Amino acid sequence: MDVVDLARTQFAVTGSLHFLFVVLTLGLAPLVAIMHTRYAVTGNPLHERMTRFWGQIYVINYALGIFTGLVMEFQFGLSWSGLSRYAGDVFGAPLAIETLVAFFLESTFLGLWIFGWHRLPRGLHVTCIWLVTLTAYASAFWIMVANSFLQHPVGSVEQGGRLVLRDFGALLTNPNLVFALPHVISAGLWTGGFVVMGASAYHLFRRTAEREFFTRSLRIGVVTAFIGSLFTVGFGYAQFGVVEDTQPDKFDGVIPGTALGLMITIGQLLQFGVMLVLLPLLIKDLLARWRWLHPVLMLITPLPFVAAIAGWLVREVGRQPWLVYGKLSVADAMTPGLSKAAIIGSFVGFAGVLGLLALIDYLLIARAVRRGPGQVSLGMPDRSADPVPQPAHSL
Repeated sequence: MDVVDLARTQFAVTGSLHFLFVVLTLGLAPLVAIMHTRYAVTGNPLHERMTRFWGQIYVINYALGIFTGLVMEFQFGLSWSGLSRYAGDVFGAPLAIETLVAFFLESTFLGLWIFGWHRLPRGLHVTCIWLVTLTAYASAFWIMVANSFLQHPVGSVEQGGRLVLRDFGALLTNPNLVFALPHVISAGLWTGGFVVMGASAYHLFRRTAEREFFTRSLRIGVVTAFIGSLFTVGFGYAQFGVVEDTQPDKFDGVIPGTALGLMITIGQLLQFGVMLVLLPLLIKDLLARWRWLHPVLMLITPLPFVAAIAGWLVREVGRQPWLVYGKLSVADAMTPGLSKAAIIGSFVGFAGVLGLLALIDYLLIARAVRRGPGQVSLGMPDRSADPVPQPAHSL
């Protein structure tokens, strides 16, 4: 591999690992918000326990995902300074908004939600998790605005050898954004639904004492997976016309074609499987009672993640050799003078860190799932202020 291929591979590996965190965050956030809303409205302790259990899994994934995002930011300055010089005035604007507004607000509201249990009024506490969800989706919006510009550089003109922003509104109405954003958000719901479904199946297969808890969670997971897969597939096919108009050769390469086939196959099989098999089995809780199906649900849990990575590869690799399509090639976007040894060193370091974070994320989530709702630290009452019992004194 030459320097360009190494840098491309590095970004593909780290980008794929980061996307694993993102897609689960987008899926779990609204589910936790809905569970918390049901608890706030009904006061049912079961809904509170569901909020705390699935919320803890969301927090684990979010916390570790932050570090993978920071690694992605380092790569822009290290390997792709040519992109910043040529298109930074345009490409950097939505990224700056995402960081300064969406990400910081999301982190702030999440902190208030985490530490607001038994401290904030119930309505205000619920509002915090909904604001977390909205800012998470706002973050996804601005990231997709930036990415869609790379796919189809609208709203800019070239002056003095660099792109200058002329129409900010064109960035927000980019045809490569219109269907891609709901496609990504739906994929998140699909993924979140499968994680909830697979974890619930694990406990039901083990004949857990928390049967009602995981029967309800299983139902939520299946319904969410159905809605997510339905819209993922629908908005995925809706993008074909846009891609044909803006990047007619996108699917000609070997990797894009293979990844596209994998994504479509998984998407259609799972979508029809959920719709025609799992959804009807929610009647009279047949799916919760049929233990022989639970190992199958656990085995297919990773498939939405695989489909998501395949879709990312189609979108990113399919525009090669361009980084800004039709404007800036990948080779020209590379940092001048970057050596092969430097790329290999950073590749090993970045991939190692992200791979380790992904492994830790999986182990922590698996541990939280295995321990069940009876051992959740999120939302536990603070006993530090309780009066210390005094020893009895004999008279």
